[in-house]
Amino acid sequence: MQHFDIVIKDGLYFDGTGADSKITSLGLKDGRIAKIGLSESELQQAKKTINAKGKWVMPGFLDTHTHYDAELLVTPSLSESVRHGVTTALVGSCSLSMICSDYEDASDIFTRVETVPREKVLPILKEYKTWKTPKEWVSFVKQHPLGPNLISFLGHSDLRTGVMGLSRATDKAIKPTESEMQKMESILSEALDQGFLGLSSMCLTWDKIDGDREWSKSLPSTYAKWKEINRLNKLLRSSNRVHQGAPNAANPLQILQYLKETLGLIRKPLKTTLITLMDLRGNATVRPLAQLASKLANWFGGDFRWQVLPTPFTVYADGIDVVFFEEFGAGEMALDLKNEIERNELLKDESYRRQFRKFYGEKLSPRVWQRDFADATVIDCPDKSIIGKNFDEVAKERGIHVVDLFLDLVVEFGRSLRWYTTVGNHRPDILERMVQDTNTLITFSDAGAHIRNMAFYNLPLRFLKMIKNSHDKGQPLMSMEKAVWRMTGEQADWLGVEAGKIQQGDRADITIINPVKFDQNLETVHWATMENFDLERLVNRNPGLVENVIINGKLAIENEEISPELGQNMGFGTFLPARE
Repeated sequence: MQHFDIVIKDGLYFDGTGADSKITSLGLKDGRIAKIGLSESELQQAKKTINAKGKWVMPGFLDTHTHYDAELLVTPSLSESVRHGVTTALVGSCSLSMICSDYEDASDIFTRVETVPREKVLPILKEYKTWKTPKEWVSFVKQHPLGPNLISFLGHSDLRTGVMGLSRATDKAIKPTESEMQKMESILSEALDQGFLGLSSMCLTWDKIDGDREWSKSLPSTYAKWKEINRLNKLLRSSNRVHQGAPNAANPLQILQYLKETLGLIRKPLKTTLITLMDLRGNATVRPLAQLASKLANWFGGDFRWQVLPTPFTVYADGIDVVFFEEFGAGEMALDLKNEIERNELLKDESYRRQFRKFYGEKLSPRVWQRDFADATVIDCPDKSIIGKNFDEVAKERGIHVVDLFLDLVVEFGRSLRWYTTVGNHRPDILERMVQDTNTLITFSDAGAHIRNMAFYNLPLRFLKMIKNSHDKGQPLMSMEKAVWRMTGEQADWLGVEAGKIQQGDRADITIINPVKFDQNLETVHWATMENFDLERLVNRNPGLVENVIINGKLAIENEEISPELGQNMGFGTFLPARE
């Protein structure tokens, strides 16, 4: 008699709680963990057996910061994340869900920010978007053939646009009426009742709108007064849900508004997570001040977590199209121009170049980009002689100012000039301290976004490699059990969802990895097809590392291969509501 659908035999088992690992066998049945620790006779009673000797068996990873909102409609397998062991993905980050606004508005507030072409996203939304409310969206995704499980925030830009309209929602002179505020509160209440994790907002003004109607305005969420946010936060606080936010990088003190909301000495604390704790090359003071602020907030009764990326923050760019140029006037002027001819005329203008050089020479104003073209390496260009060199080297060879060299190359080659720079998390010792900070969540992959840029699909694996390497050197940053917990049970418990653990009776979301294969470079990027978008995107590939991924008891990845059912979008995951 076959008692189990799948037996996982003799693996080193991590349960996702931080408890000691042990070598044991698991029996799965009907999508659940039926038994842990099997007898010899039970090992023979399975439809399928996976020999996990020498492997690590752990809960499937949670990726709690993605932008798969559009992609999941046409490619719900989300295989780029599943292949790296992710079994639960979060959408609706950075104020950008696709719930309340109509299809064109939803496209325009998403595509430029996340650098996914509008001409690809808009037709998808026009075809698929039949919902206008959180309840209708949940009904849709519950019937949709998901790859990983799905959890979601309601995006404030989406909510504001759905209630006020895109034009009014991005007008500084207009505040929502009382009836509009009540409508926003009603929609958010419905979302919370339906199991949304909470609300995501945005204060960073770099993120701009696409399309022909409100082109280059900042996202709707950035126009909201804090009084509006406070009213919505009351609903989150009473339901013990989460506010995900992004402070304005040009105004560091703005973080105090978020911190004030999380405090809980005389009221219930508001769960708050912000983007992002980073060791910036351009401003080394931001990281220690941010860590101090989070410690103080939690000491005074808050429930606050920074999101931290456990790997260098390397940004790829095509020509001048890179988001951190939005932080200064000259860069913003260029990026605001759609027409390439008009943009090139601007870039050639000497008065414009003086503005750019002035910014480049400033060292004290708030900044994310380190303003150092010597830190920017050319990786592709029709002029093959400059590939592999940084802009400063080429400028010195040609005897011109590095800003003039960069702008000349952009005018001549446009987006065919491809380069990269590491903006932050460049010092390994500081990064190791950041991931040990108890006031953080290990997240911020941006999977599904920035298709030629900076998504980190294998973020959980990079983190586990960091911790394993510290053990190999005899200087462990934390136990491997705690590291697994940080990518699984910790995030599930803090967000309030049923995921991240493999104990008896739990849903069978499991990742099996071969620890020997951590010896490869996990930061290497590759080009691969973005399925159903007719595009190529930057992804990660780590041969031999993730051998099997099980979602709700079904094999999604077997011997590193995507299962035919997952590839055909036949459905593995489900929508996971937040728990009361």
